[in-house]
Amino acid sequence: MNNNNTDLLITNIIAGIEDLKGQDISIIDLREIENTVCDYFIVCSGTSNTQVDAITNSIQKKVSRALKDKPWHVEGQENSQWVLMDYVHVVVHIFQRQTREYYDIENLWGDAKITQIETNY
Repeated sequence: MNNNNTDLLITNIIAGIEDLKGQDISIIDLREIENTVCDYFIVCSGTSNTQVDAITNSIQKKVSRALKDKPWHVEGQENSQWVLMDYVHVVVHIFQRQTREYYDIENLWGDAKITQIETNY
């Protein structure tokens, strides 16, 4: 996937999160880290399993409409504490707040460049 497609994918994922008022959105750039499974993580929080599910569906619809792409793999929808959406070069993590705090994924990748997305809601 070229950089333009990756940028477009990230833009649509963020838009899908923002449409459902996902909170604390971060982009973790893993390209400078050795032996990573992808180029970027996008991390956000939802306030309930219902919101986590809704954010997951919103991302899938946005990306599908804009890029005709779907995740290679999605897991965690059974209980929606932590849903992982794998778009190969970009992996999305949608957490409920307490699960996100427990796993503290941003600190696990402390060497990576992390960008916080400002939201207006």
